[in-house]
Amino acid sequence: MDHDGWMREALTEARLAATKGEIPVGAVVVWQGAILGRGHNLKETAGDPTAHAEIVALRDAAVNRGVWRLTGATLYCTLEPCVMCAGAMVNARIERLVYGLRDPKTGAAGSVYDIVRSPWLNHRLVVESGVLAEEIGALMEGYFSELRRARAGDKTE
Repeated sequence: MDHDGWMREALTEARLAATKGEIPVGAVVVWQGAILGRGHNLKETAGDPTAHAEIVALRDAAVNRGVWRLTGATLYCTLEPCVMCAGAMVNARIERLVYGLRDPKTGAAGSVYDIVRSPWLNHRLVVESGVLAEEIGALMEGYFSELRRARAGDKTE
């Protein structure tokens, strides 16, 4: 499968997050041509500040592979990872990160920070961005527009 196909799998996870009232971010970890781990945002559902899509997918992949080192794996994520998630990818020895939409506020794969390619860390990832960015952007915009409408409705009641 190509980058678009794997990113569509991450988009499926993002849509699952949205159905739970979570910010629609999804991720999949791919290793040797198969999905090793899946995840979507679960911060609100789990009451866990670390339950970002990437962390959930990395945990799932580590359990499925039986080791925490995910050497040779690619992580596909709909949104550019934050500092926490980027650090987890470095620690897991992910080979490649492919993400869709840049995050100009908290992105840690080139937008605000570049943790995943830091020369001061023991591991660096190959990064590709912009995969299905328009479709992912539309999903995010729809989610936040609906959230703003709902909040505006709460103020009028």
